[in-house]
Amino acid sequence: MTTPDRRAHLVRKLSLIGIATLFLLPALGSHEGLLSAQKSRGKPYALIAGTVWGPDDRPVYGVPVKIRRGKDKPKKVRWEVYSDHLGEFAQRVPAGESDYILTADLKGLKPADGKPLHLVNEVTIHIYNDERQDVGLHLAH
Repeated sequence: MTTPDRRAHLVRKLSLIGIATLFLLPALGSHEGLLSAQKSRGKPYALIAGTVWGPDDRPVYGVPVKIRRGKDKPKKVRWEVYSDHLGEFAQRVPAGESDYILTADLKGLKPADGKPLHLVNEVTIHIYNDERQDVGLHLAH
């Protein structure tokens, strides 16, 4: 008695799916795919990317970073992002010439050593058009 080869059956099934995909996708997705690609391009943007550094020069996780335009009032926060496990954050902002001010909100942050942290100073970034600006926010005791 011979046992059927399951791999051969799987290969046949996958090849049938591949053939169906080869013929159906161009018919279904040509116009739709083109439209979705154009929509994803959308408006131009600039990117503010950075890292939050602790007093020991290590990245800090979970710090809320508040971003506002330079011409806005100090309390007016337009964007708020959080640093990830590598201390990094990123935010898209509209393309075009503008200043942005970045601060770190440290109210709920409890460091392991118990000493309160503060931001060394706010960081101002100038965006000219649709580019990427990298920045570092440094925390101290």
